[in-house]
Amino acid sequence: MELLRRLRGLHGGLMMHQSGGCCDGSSPMCFPEGEFIVGDRDVLLGVVDDVPVWISGSQFETWKHTQLVLDVVPGRGGGFSLESPEGVRFLSRGRVFTPEENEELAATVPLTGADWERGDRPPAGSEALIVQDVVDACPIPTKPL
Repeated sequence: MELLRRLRGLHGGLMMHQSGGCCDGSSPMCFPEGEFIVGDRDVLLGVVDDVPVWISGSQFETWKHTQLVLDVVPGRGGGFSLESPEGVRFLSRGRVFTPEENEELAATVPLTGADWERGDRPPAGSEALIVQDVVDACPIPTKPL
């Protein structure tokens, strides 16, 4: 949250897109609002402190059974992402949803870029869970699998 707020102070409104690879790997990328064109089939993963987080529709189909956790770690960010000069980078972590969570999510229709363009927004009370340490949202295994 602190990094997003610092970047917002420097660049104004922000948006994020979970990269699918290529130049900057598969890191979540942070851009000034509107600088990255959200496709009609891109899926809104959530909104973190007024920052929408997107993923391509095809990548969402692959990851839809996974809780995506955005983290900030030391290191050089992607060359196109706003945190790059800050000495930290965004990182995606994941946890496979349980069968019960998948059943609950099956009734959910995700918002797409086309929906967003029409003015649709997530329902009130569906804000992203924000925790201090990634282990609070996505347990990190302590022994090899």
